[in-house]
Amino acid sequence: MHERAREFAETARDRHGFDPDVREFDAGTRTAEDAAAAIGCRVAQIASSLAVTDGTDVAVVVTSGANRLDTDRVADVLGWETADLADPEEVRAATGWAIGGVPPFAHARPLRVLVDESLLAFDEVWAAAGTPDAVFPVDPERLVALADAESAAVAAA
Repeated sequence: MHERAREFAETARDRHGFDPDVREFDAGTRTAEDAAAAIGCRVAQIASSLAVTDGTDVAVVVTSGANRLDTDRVADVLGWETADLADPEEVRAATGWAIGGVPPFAHARPLRVLVDESLLAFDEVWAAAGTPDAVFPVDPERLVALADAESAAVAAA
């Protein structure tokens, strides 16, 4: 297992009492489509963690791989005037993970987390486990609890 995926698994166990079934795919899981093809699930079951910022604060939004993020909706839910995708340096500083491998929890510091409500329609979703090639399955309700998240309508209409 890649060192960063192992670090995620250890942090998930130590900090959250959750033992993720981390799986790595040589073909990569960089995009939702790639991940779904490698896993053998629907694109909508890919839980993509995106960091957003208002220029001051950073939050993580876990969205379905089948949806586009609506940053205006995200800003409204967070109570921000605007929300934009964070740049790679902001993502790493806030979450401790690089873009493409950001898990929905086990971040470097406490962050507000939103979960796309459409993910709750599934029994199982797949999220990044610390690297662009590592993912883990999780019940979406459990994901919300582990991330201390709020489910919200964050997808573009």
